[in-house]
Amino acid sequence: MIRTFAPVIEKNGGGSILNILSVLSWINIGEGGAYSAAKCAQWEVTKALRLELAAKNVRVAGLHVAFIDTDMTAGIHAPKLSPKDISRTAIDGIEADLYEIVADATSREVQQGLAGGVPSLYPHLFQ
Repeated sequence: MIRTFAPVIEKNGGGSILNILSVLSWINIGEGGAYSAAKCAQWEVTKALRLELAAKNVRVAGLHVAFIDTDMTAGIHAPKLSPKDISRTAIDGIEADLYEIVADATSREVQQGLAGGVPSLYPHLFQ
């Protein structure tokens, strides 16, 4: 989809593309490992396209979020953010020219843990 729309955005003078990722692009919780792997791969695609399209005045941002209150998460009993709040956060991030938009506390915590490596992300492995 990005390859289809990027030339249109470039032709119109530039703009932004938002790739909706997940906190699971940064961490694997052991359940649904394939989902985390796919989201991690999408984060890499986001970063590659960001570099490729920057010279064409097309900014590529990633949105990292835990749970959004949608049909997909209906069976999950955890705190969820409303789609309206996530939309506002995404628009604010795009307007602020952010490359990584972190939409919630869980995603912020995991993002900060990346610098600490495996011990920070998976402390139970060291107990």
